[in-house]
This record gives sequence, structure tokens and C-alpha cells, in this order.
Amino acid sequence: MSDSCEHCRAGFDRLQKLADAPILACPECNNPVRRVISAPNVQSAHSDALKPKNVEQHGFTQYRKVGKGKYEKTAGKGPDKISA
Repeated sequence: MSDSCEHCRAGFDRLQKLADAPILACPECNNPVRRVISAPNVQSAHSDALKPKNVEQHGFTQYRKVGKGKYEKTAGKGPDKISA
């Protein structure tokens, strides 16, 4: 890697699908590079994705459990209550 350029010397990021063919050479200097697969970005249950405003905005209905087999709507256009 002595001939590597500033672009690839410390490594560079390229977002790709796993099914995409790996990049074999640096796009700047054409030196060989290797693909490194990192962990995916996964949202936790505490993120904004599950907040009622966001759920409703995307056309979903959200419920919370209020008793055995009983649920109450917290967001969306569905029925106010559902039960088993």
C-alpha cells in the first residue's frame, strides 16, 4: 500500500448491498482494495420510529396493552379498542 493515495490510505466508505459486486480497486489511484462488511444500523425500540406521531404519519395504527387480551389505540385510524 505504499503507492496508495490519500483517498484509500486510511480506508474509505462505500455503501453497498451485500449482493453488489465488491470494489476491487480504489476509484482514485486504482490500487487494490478489499471489502470490509460492517454491522448494520438497527433502530432500537426507544427510537423516534415508534413514537405515536411517526407511526400515524406513516399510515399505521399503534396499540398498547391495557389488560389480558385488551388493547387501546395510541395512534392511527384503526378501532379505538381491540380484544381477543
